[in-house]
Amino acid sequence: MACFYLRVSLCALWFYIGFGEAGCFLDLCGLREYNHASMRLAVGATRMQLLRLKKRLAIARRGHKLLKDKQEELMRHILILVAEIRTHRQRVEREMATILGRFAIARAAFGAEALDEAVMLPSKKVSVSVTTRNIMNVKVPVFHKEISGKTRCYGFATTSGELDFALAEFDDLLDSLLILAEKEKSLELLADELGRTRRRVNALEFVLIPNIEETVKFINLKLAEVERGDLTRLMRVKEIIRGEAR
Repeated sequence: MACFYLRVSLCALWFYIGFGEAGCFLDLCGLREYNHASMRLAVGATRMQLLRLKKRLAIARRGHKLLKDKQEELMRHILILVAEIRTHRQRVEREMATILGRFAIARAAFGAEALDEAVMLPSKKVSVSVTTRNIMNVKVPVFHKEISGKTRCYGFATTSGELDFALAEFDDLLDSLLILAEKEKSLELLADELGRTRRRVNALEFVLIPNIEETVKFINLKLAEVERGDLTRLMRVKEIIRGEAR
């Protein structure tokens, strides 16, 4: 439930930051709405724009915080997966080396042709179905195997016991292979999402938020200058009126 609210908040914030109240899309990569000379947003120096920019700045900062939290959580999941994959792959490689060694012994004992003939027509079929689950709004695969038939489709008189052990161990290894493939694919998808999230965080942190802050500062200076000009003119008008009254 917490991940769902985080996902909805991120989508809403990203839409608001991108489009704003005026319906103008902000290209964070191309900087199409920016003034390249001053790195300020191309908006008028009015109080209405100042209020809008302050509201937009607050939402951008909140969006930046949410994206940073998502980035950290993705990194945590990735580090956990990396540790699990390293351990699982080492175990799979050890078991695969044992199986290949047994196949080599069986081939040496009965010859390559006899071994190929024994496993030429396998009666066992394995099909894999794929479902998905969500991790931080990333759909990662979940593999399910369906097995029919038997592994041993040969006679015991002309084959080696090492072949029997190798096929039995390979059956047990199939589950580990599916789990390893599932974890590695999940790691790849999470890494892609982490890259996209990092680019959004950098766009907010180093482009959008500083430029909005610069624009707010510029508008405040312009409005203060206008107020000083109005005050000066008002004082001058009062002096003229007093001079005429005398």
